[in-house]
Parts: sequence; structure tokens; C-alpha cells
Amino acid sequence: MLKVQNLTHRFGDRVALRQLSFEVKSGEIFGLLGPNGSGKTTLFRVLSTLMPMEEGEVFLDNEALSKSPALFRQKMGVVFQSASLDKKLTVGENLMHQGHLYGLSGATLKRRSEQLLSKFRINDRIGEKVERLSGGLQRRVEIAKAMLHQPKILLLDEPSTGLDPGARRELWNFLHQVNQEEGVTILVTTHLMDEAERCNRLLLIDQGNKIDLGTPTELKAKVSGTVITLESDKANDLHEHLKGRFDVGIIVMQDSLRLEWNHTSGTRTPSEFLGQVLEGFGSEIRSASIAQPNLEDVFIHLTGHAIFEGDTMKKERI
Repeated sequence: MLKVQNLTHRFGDRVALRQLSFEVKSGEIFGLLGPNGSGKTTLFRVLSTLMPMEEGEVFLDNEALSKSPALFRQKMGVVFQSASLDKKLTVGENLMHQGHLYGLSGATLKRRSEQLLSKFRINDRIGEKVERLSGGLQRRVEIAKAMLHQPKILLLDEPSTGLDPGARRELWNFLHQVNQEEGVTILVTTHLMDEAERCNRLLLIDQGNKIDLGTPTELKAKVSGTVITLESDKANDLHEHLKGRFDVGIIVMQDSLRLEWNHTSGTRTPSEFLGQVLEGFGSEIRSASIAQPNLEDVFIHLTGHAIFEGDTMKKERI
């Protein structure tokens, strides 16, 4: 459905995207996972034709973006991170004006609006001004607006920004419904792990570079062992004490240590390994946990830093 080839984009001396290539399959939910400043928004702007390409090419349904940007717009729906609704207009008026932009009118527009409002369970709000709706309901209207012209692919940039966890889960339930019932391919940018887990495949991106691509399960398999997290008020001191004692991968992140245990770590189980750590350095450890790798662990494993801003860390083999 979507093919990106060697896409490069610069802002002066800073390279926002560097020879980025990937493909999105028809009918899948494809996620772009990376921290703020990783290039996700730049890529989103290029794909949505808001920003011209500098190098490379993008194909949508075998049509080249460089040759037919107008055709791209006809085949895609876009939901931006910032709200694009007119809050002084009603839900119905917002959909009506959006429909007019895509050449829809009359009974066709009315029928399509009613279908989408019913699907997203907001048909009882059609005459209500948008400014009176909650953030979650406004997001539903945003998606309905983007779906009016029956696009082949739906692009969403951090769609759950500002939503509480309940509204975020509900939003994703609607996205899965749209994907399955309307057959729409979905591409979504996110930095949230629970959202990334809901995608069929993920592209990990950092500083404009492709880090890895695969299903959430495939990516988590990149971390070979069990992840042990140690919370400490003196993480750097604890790191020094652990040197030479254990042969494991270790990451220091502010007030915690992340260790990747595997069968080569000298003990039979991660619980036994943690027992040895607590026996030798328990007084320096505030809390400890054992868990299977998640996507955040994968990102740290592959890049050496966390996905959230401010999580400065160093990675060292000890």
C-alpha cells in the first residue's frame, strides 16, 4: 500500500530523516515508534504532502508522490496531533465542510456522515458544538472527518495526545474497528508502548534512522534475556560495585539499573541471579523487579537510550 524509498530530509545542517526505507502492507496497522525528535513528525508531514520531499521517493498504491501529490490526498485520510476541528461549529457542520472539500454533498455526504457517527457512537452529538465535547469524543470526530471520503490509508500523528488511559483504549478500539470493517490501512506515529503493542508491525526510528522493523513479538525477541530492574538512590555507585562481579548487559538510567539476564550469566534462573545481587548489595537497592522484555527494553537495547525525553543513561558491558 505504501512504499518509502531512501527518504532523506534536512533542516539546515541537521538531518531529520536519513535514507529511510520501509513498506506498509495493505490492511495492516503500522506503527512508527520513536522519541520526540526522532523524525516521526517530519516523516508524517512528508507522507501527508504538507512538506515536499528532498531526496527519495514515496509510493501510495503504486502512485509516486513526486508525480501526483493531489492523488495522494484523495487516497489518504489524515488525523493530526493538534486538533483540526472548528470548535465553534457543531459536529455535523464540521463533517459537512470536510465533505465539501472532497467533493461530497447532498444525500451521499449525509449518508456517509451518519454511518461514521453511528460507528463511533457519536450520532447523538451531531447538533452539538465541538467545544462542548470531551477530548476523547473530539478525537472520534477527527477520525470520522478523516474517513468521510473512504480513504485507502489513514495517517494518524500521536492520536491519543492529551487523552486519559480510558479514552486512549477506547480510541484504539475504534481504530481496530475501522481497520477491520472498512479495510483501511493505518499508519500511526507514537511514543507510547501500549499503543505500539497494538500495531501489526513497528518501525523503530531514532535520530532520523531506521533502527529495526518487525512485529512487536519479533522485536521483543531481540532482547535475549529477562530484564531485571534495580531502583537505587545511588545508581552510579551500585553500577561500580557490580563491575567485575557479573557478566551481564547493564544500563544506568538516572536512579535505576537495567540488567539483561540470560543463560550465560552464571546462574540457572533470573531469580537466582537477582538473589545473588540482593545478597551482595541489598542495602543499596530500593526495589527490584523481574520481567520479560517489553518494547521500551528493545529500544534501549538497540539504541542505548530511552524513548522518553530526560531519561539519560549510559550502557556498559560489565
